[in-house]
Amino acid sequence: MIGLTIALRLIAEGREVTLIEPDEPGMGASYGNAGTVADYAVAPVGTPDVLKNLPSLLFDRNSPLAIRHSALLSLSPWLLKFARQSLPGPATRNAAAIAGLLAGANPLWKTLATEAGASDLIQPRGCLYIYRDEKQLQAASAEMESRRALGVQVEMLTGGQLAGLEPGLPFHAGAAFFPQAIFLSDPGQMMQRLAAAATRSAKLIRGRIDRLTREITGVTLQGHDTGGGLLQINARRVVIAAGAHSRALAAQAGDRIPLETERGYHVEWDMPQPPLTRPSCVTGRGFYLCPMQGRLRVAGTVELGGLKLPPSPHRIAKLVAGARSVFPDLPEPSRSWMGFRPSIPDSVPVIGPSKGGAEVLLAFGHGHIGLTLAPKTAALIADLVQGRTPGAEIAPALPSRF
Repeated sequence: MIGLTIALRLIAEGREVTLIEPDEPGMGASYGNAGTVADYAVAPVGTPDVLKNLPSLLFDRNSPLAIRHSALLSLSPWLLKFARQSLPGPATRNAAAIAGLLAGANPLWKTLATEAGASDLIQPRGCLYIYRDEKQLQAASAEMESRRALGVQVEMLTGGQLAGLEPGLPFHAGAAFFPQAIFLSDPGQMMQRLAAAATRSAKLIRGRIDRLTREITGVTLQGHDTGGGLLQINARRVVIAAGAHSRALAAQAGDRIPLETERGYHVEWDMPQPPLTRPSCVTGRGFYLCPMQGRLRVAGTVELGGLKLPPSPHRIAKLVAGARSVFPDLPEPSRSWMGFRPSIPDSVPVIGPSKGGAEVLLAFGHGHIGLTLAPKTAALIADLVQGRTPGAEIAPALPSRF
């Protein structure tokens, strides 16, 4: 999603663009998410509350944040950085940085959808965080005040108000309602339309880059196409927007980025009409119920486990059990999926010029808000490519912070 949107923005500004992608463009993590343009998601993953409960969260197989034990040793340096970023001071700064990047995300997304001929996939119905009991609801009220202080529009709903908004949900104590949020009724279709729009003008090379080298005249990329043939591409500017696969290329450019992989899951049930009309996060279990075209998608939880391990049947089973805790009559799911989120310890993406020189630009590490921040990231990268001064919100996202 990030790479496609950057390509579209640069094409619109008259640049000649080549996309390099081994799979279908946009069909990685951007395909399998909750579909929410989450301008309200200002909270970093790491907070003092998470830090306090980190040992139990990481080693409880049933928690919303879990770790594959076989990956613990390799993840230890990242986890130490994550713990430091979860302290009160860093967590407050990180929330402010994320809020600055998220400002204006919704209008940028509406413009992008219009340009890609995909406005029909935009649903301006808001988003819900739902709370099962009064204790959860009271704790959420205080947390929502901190979001309001960062510019988020949110309304606290009673159980009766929630029932009026979503009569298909069983009774809950209440909810936080983000009325300005929008969601995509089919993220996969959106990716396909954005890819079609980009590849009408951009050259698409199906392959994988393994080596990046700076030259006097620009950057040389070397790798292999999907048929096994050698690739060599010379470019004046290169944008690394390879999501969870970006770390090695960034290191070759001279940037040691603490990027790790969150493994996100979803399960889907085909049905003519989902039982709710807007994404609803079941906060106590850490997943979203997402109404999509012809199906209900249940997406979420965080598993730290790298790029190589197979999907966890336990994680999928927990999503199914969580969905049935809300809708007990759900049958066996129609399908399941796992994808890779690029995760930075401070939850702030990496956007800006490489420390080794601005002929390489970095645009990855967006974690849970890559879909949301794609148009904003594209605007910031386009400013840098075109020699304009980007907005001040880029400062906390610069690669030079590491």
